[in-house]
Amino acid sequence: MSSIFDCGDEAQLLAGMRHARQAIGRGELIVMPTDTVYGVAADAFSPAAVQRLLDAKGRGRDQPPPVLIGTKETLAALAETVPEPVERLVEAFWPGGLTIVLPAQQSLVWDLGETEGTVAVRMPEGRVALELLAETGPLAVSSANLTGRSAAISALDAERMLGDSVAVYLADGLSRDGIASTIVDATSLVRRDPEAEPGRVRILRAGAVSREQLREVLGELLEPDEQEEADGDS
Repeated sequence: MSSIFDCGDEAQLLAGMRHARQAIGRGELIVMPTDTVYGVAADAFSPAAVQRLLDAKGRGRDQPPPVLIGTKETLAALAETVPEPVERLVEAFWPGGLTIVLPAQQSLVWDLGETEGTVAVRMPEGRVALELLAETGPLAVSSANLTGRSAAISALDAERMLGDSVAVYLADGLSRDGIASTIVDATSLVRRDPEAEPGRVRILRAGAVSREQLREVLGELLEPDEQEEADGDS
């Protein structure tokens, strides 16, 4: 039987956070509010919990979940290296709606699915998310919906879709904008050969952070879209 806690009520918030921490520790799933949409979360270092998350959503291992972190500094512990342009992105957009894909730290003992050696990382905004992450450490988090359905913008939306597959629902009103994070692939910035030309950052999914905002930070390091390439050719 799932439990739902209203985080707008201080007493329920404290109880909900305690129950959420305990559920994560047992390898169960929780639903939590973020600054984008509601997310379903699991212990990133528990392969069984991550598989439970994928099963609840109806996703395969070929769609590994991103990882949410509570501090900017944690990125360096999860990624093999953090190139200077990525540091600029972090400074500009974290906490916030930008997920960054980098080569994963090879020493990490986890199994997020078929990641091909990468990890997608984001630091969200919001008191509930950040306080929970401070206590649990990195969480594997995906939008709280069944695959193919719209992302949940409330805990009730999530509960209607995920039901008792989730142990604890933390409710904090409607998501601020209901727009998922932008995902960028920055793996090509990590150069294996010092003599090689630097790569570019590619947008994998448009979302809360616009292409124009990314270009302001990255300049020519942002891979152009098809329209920009066509304009350049003409």
